[in-house]
Amino acid sequence: QVQLVESGGGLAQPGGSLRLSCAASGFTFSMYHMRWYRQAPGNQRELVAGIGSSGSTNYADSVKGRFTISRDNAKNTVYLQMNSLKPEDTGAYYCYVRLGYPEYWGQGTQVAVSS
Repeated sequence: QVQLVESGGGLAQPGGSLRLSCAASGFTFSMYHMRWYRQAPGNQRELVAGIGSSGSTNYADSVKGRFTISRDNAKNTVYLQMNSLKPEDTGAYYCYVRLGYPEYWGQGTQVAVSS
């Protein structure tokens, strides 16, 4: 079955960095567009970044220039490098894939940015 397992969250200071990973299994990873979403307490889940099978990327305006999404098809893993973190980056970060009609979410990894 499809599984998405996030890791790498934690506590960071403003201006710091974290690297999130999402290990995927149960589907042909290299063929699919992968996304990172986040959800702050009391807010709706929002798209942070996406990466296509060709490696093309897109970002939310709020993270452009600070976050970088990448993928390693040999490891079936998608990454989110987060630099220059801000308190407003705090939230649960989720990995997402849509395989035609069904869509799948990871369990999330928590990021807290605070001094």
